[in-house]
Amino acid sequence: MEGDRDKTGGVPLRDILAANFCANRDYRLVLFDRLPPDQQEVLRDLTKDPEFYGVLLPPEGSSRKAKSVCQSTALLLFTLMEPGPLPAYVPSTLGATANQAIAELVLDEVLMIEHEGRFVCGSAAYELLYSEPRSESSTCAAAADLTRAALEYAQSLDLDDSNLLSARLYAYNRVPLSPRWKRLLPNREAVARWLGIESGGALRPLLEERWDRVRVTAQSEGWFQWTSPEKRASSEAGETGYKLYVSPMPDHTPDAFKAVVECLADSDAYHFKVGDDAYGLLRPDKIVIYFRSFAALEETGRRIAARLVDCPAQGVPFAAALDGSDLLSWGVDPPRQSGVLAWQERESWRLWITNRVAVAMVAAKQSQNARLAPWRFALERLRLDAIDTDTWTPMAGFGRSAAHPVAVGES
Repeated sequence: MEGDRDKTGGVPLRDILAANFCANRDYRLVLFDRLPPDQQEVLRDLTKDPEFYGVLLPPEGSSRKAKSVCQSTALLLFTLMEPGPLPAYVPSTLGATANQAIAELVLDEVLMIEHEGRFVCGSAAYELLYSEPRSESSTCAAAADLTRAALEYAQSLDLDDSNLLSARLYAYNRVPLSPRWKRLLPNREAVARWLGIESGGALRPLLEERWDRVRVTAQSEGWFQWTSPEKRASSEAGETGYKLYVSPMPDHTPDAFKAVVECLADSDAYHFKVGDDAYGLLRPDKIVIYFRSFAALEETGRRIAARLVDCPAQGVPFAAALDGSDLLSWGVDPPRQSGVLAWQERESWRLWITNRVAVAMVAAKQSQNARLAPWRFALERLRLDAIDTDTWTPMAGFGRSAAHPVAVGES
């Protein structure tokens, strides 16, 4: 199985298309029409995709999530109920993407690959799929210190619920809500005064000159938000959005926010927000600015950095550092997926990452590959989704729709 290497998305994979595979019998494939009525109601949004077939249900009592399945994947699973080689239509239909698509199905425990007379999947199949398995030392050196600390912390929690694990990863590096912060910022009005944005506040004239204040709704709760009336109307469907995170230590937030507002006065930003309570200002990504191009983000980010040279940084995990800074980092809009339910939370860049990392970590823990720590497996799986986990930047191919099953567990 040495074969040629597939470097789709910058990840070196072995050529596995000639191997024998089988469907993972731990999951049960169920046509949507044959689900109980209550489950059909919960998952009905998935039927908006004309290619949707049904769901893969994990064993009862398992911490694994159900996965939505398209018709092509369902056909492949039915074909491989009996172990054997891939049907000829798979490589001919998928072309150059076939090898990576099958590798992802094995890593996600949908398919199993034969090795020395037995079938394995998930973390246990890692060495069979990657032609250049990364050593622990190289992975540790490459991962950003803060993000690596978050991953090791998450692994130490020994959680089997990927939703809880994702929440812990996402919240990593928040400053605790101490009695001092409760006294200083007891409510939204106190935060507005602290930031200088209350009626008559120092920043109010500049904000009102350039920005429209966003009214508080269920979707905007937790933030003070502003949008540009000029740039708001210029958005186009399908364009990629970029977000800049500004992460001062909480005590330095008023000065940092003042610099941000002044730098945004003649910028290409179209929206920005800041936490509106103590919890929001103690989180690492307390100030977020939105752009429609990376060039605009980079230009504004460097202007903000020049104003905040001596500002102590808190640091945002699972974000790409701007010019090596802990104070400024960035992300992009995650790809739109068809396997998403209306009641599920819209994923931000960081939530998109932590959700996938958490699912992979939980699965890797259950695979029990002693040679590969669950957090390291999660990083390598994420690289196949076109994320450079050394720099936390998107790679070529990021955002392309995937044909493999998508988790549809509780949000």
